[in-house]
Amino acid sequence: MPQKYKKIRYLCPFKMKIVIRTIIIALGLAVLLFSTCKEKPRSPLPELNIDSLFVDLGKANVARRTAMAEKAFKEMSKEPGLNGTVLYAEGGQVLYRKAFGWRNLIKANDSIRIDDQFQLASVSKMFTAEAIMLLYSQGKLDYDDDLTKYIPEFPYKGITIRHLLNHRSGLSRYETLADEHWPDRGVPAFNDDIIKLFAQYKPDPYNQPDVTFHYTNVNYALLASVVERVSGQHFEDFMRENVFAPLGMDRSYIYSLRGTDRLHTYVDTEVQGHDLLRKGARRAQDDYLNGVVGDKVMFSTVDDLYRFSLAIDCQLFLPDSIQQEAFQPGSPEWKRGENYGFGWRLSEKHPGVVYHFGWWKGYRSFFIRDVEKGRVLIVLTNTNSSAVGDLLWDFINDTSVQLPQACPNRNLMLEVQ
Repeated sequence: MPQKYKKIRYLCPFKMKIVIRTIIIALGLAVLLFSTCKEKPRSPLPELNIDSLFVDLGKANVARRTAMAEKAFKEMSKEPGLNGTVLYAEGGQVLYRKAFGWRNLIKANDSIRIDDQFQLASVSKMFTAEAIMLLYSQGKLDYDDDLTKYIPEFPYKGITIRHLLNHRSGLSRYETLADEHWPDRGVPAFNDDIIKLFAQYKPDPYNQPDVTFHYTNVNYALLASVVERVSGQHFEDFMRENVFAPLGMDRSYIYSLRGTDRLHTYVDTEVQGHDLLRKGARRAQDDYLNGVVGDKVMFSTVDDLYRFSLAIDCQLFLPDSIQQEAFQPGSPEWKRGENYGFGWRLSEKHPGVVYHFGWWKGYRSFFIRDVEKGRVLIVLTNTNSSAVGDLLWDFINDTSVQLPQACPNRNLMLEVQ
């Protein structure tokens, strides 16, 4: 493991507050003890408002960093890709939170709201990984179990849960397989259907398991099937009851076509996905592969995703010893400077940062956590444009103004304590 990717510890804002409080009280007691040793009477010590002191430590820099965010995202809103919602937090404080553009770009008469739900596309993968880690913490599976222990009909041996999490299975794309053999694209295909296609046609893998890192969606679709087989629940139900509800993510869900015989033209959601073409925007249609879950089709909001980020920092969902493995490079080699943990990407260009981007059927999503600097940037859009991607990195990497750890926005504090 490269030295710069050794495990990074980020002190939760709630815990930081306790540390600061303890230091201030200790200093106050020391001053009081010293004053009692003097014969000359002293004026009483000024009353300390610990909460105000804690929050105001970086007040000037908070204002500067907030102004930087306002300027940066105002500029980005001029690009075709930033039609959606943005949340930026640093040091446990939400500094910027705003919505841009239209729910339906064709009609352009219904503004996006900050609590609107967007499809996360591949950002969904970190939540599938979280479900697997939850089952691991409960002793219901092991990362080094062979996949066939849970899906015995799968025709390839030697692929473990860990290989799927780290994208080291070597399996080929299920999308290509389905496009070749699924008989009717007006009928949704589900995870079990994809497993049957692999069992029937046995497509050649890209390589043998655990040879190299190769990102492919089938890994996380299979992980969702493992969740179903182990829990005895549909994936969407397991996620709602065991992940979203405990974290207070009330605006998050897994889009499900279960029980649908024929696809509708469009996804039933307020914020429609769009493809940006030369002639203008076109609504993205529902797709037969939207029946496959685990690798995509989770819907959420910027606020819910920030709740998830806080839960990670404060160990409110999984023990730190389990959660931290999600952020460790899963491959000994770095393919073009890239690596992958459990549902999170890592890059040699951005040490100390874990992130994931997503794109699927008219939506793009961006989730960046700079663990070293305590920064979180979440951008959800309902277009297929990636025009703002490089600009987001420019903003998150700007170190001209940095904040100390501070108490987070209490309006966004988790309901699980």
